[in-house]
Amino acid sequence: MIDVTAAAQHSFTVNLSILFSELPLLERPAAAAAAGFTAAELWWPFGEEHAPSEAEQDALRKAFTDAGVQLTGLNFLDDLSRGARGTVSVPAERERFRANVPVAAGLASSLGTKALNALYGNRVEGVDPAEQDALALENLVLAARAAHEIGAVLLIEALNRPESPDYPLVSAAAAVEVVDKVNAATGLGNAKFLCDLYHLAKNGEDLAAVIDTYADRFGHVQIADNPGRNEPGTGGLDFEDLFARLAAAGYTGRIGLEYRPFTGVSADSFEWLPRELRPSH
Repeated sequence: MIDVTAAAQHSFTVNLSILFSELPLLERPAAAAAAGFTAAELWWPFGEEHAPSEAEQDALRKAFTDAGVQLTGLNFLDDLSRGARGTVSVPAERERFRANVPVAAGLASSLGTKALNALYGNRVEGVDPAEQDALALENLVLAARAAHEIGAVLLIEALNRPESPDYPLVSAAAAVEVVDKVNAATGLGNAKFLCDLYHLAKNGEDLAAVIDTYADRFGHVQIADNPGRNEPGTGGLDFEDLFARLAAAGYTGRIGLEYRPFTGVSADSFEWLPRELRPSH
């Protein structure tokens, strides 16, 4: 286990799109609850369906409410299920993304979810990057306004270049630049940086410097060890130091566990986090 003092300063949420993925989606909230967690987050949970039926949405809502697990974070349409990295900046996905915005915001509102993540999307061969960036800003403004209407923040995330070579936001600075542009365009101030420490570490960034420089812009933090993207303790990241730095920098939001279990069995991957620290607070 990691040092309890460092972890105890934070509240945790488990990403059910990557953890407990050995189970059907609707069984995962109960599995998270059985492991001691009371908060969870999801990538877009309906695959390529940008507007799932009410019955599909109701089934997901029931899975969370029956398990007593709060959905704290949700992606807008991300197309991760078919290898994409979001739809925000992709011209061919303009209408699907815009149709998805009220659907995702409505689902989030019904579950009390206060963070919506909009993955930027890959560069498209033959399309001017400036055109993609202009579209992304238009779409992110729409998403930020929809999030604001339900009292939520809009998250913008940097990924890592080795695993997402066509994704343009591969540094904290690049993501924060987009955050600032969205906030300037809306005047709402609810666009925030999703700081995924695994992605930034894989990019070779100085994590301590990122925390010290941008902590006031963080809307959410996610973790996995590096290399491997498994649970803390399986790689080389010093989570005791990172948790302490986040607390010292004033970060009071949740930390999302977004890793693959080293053994392939999710329930066995939480030994590093004492059970009494798993409920969200």
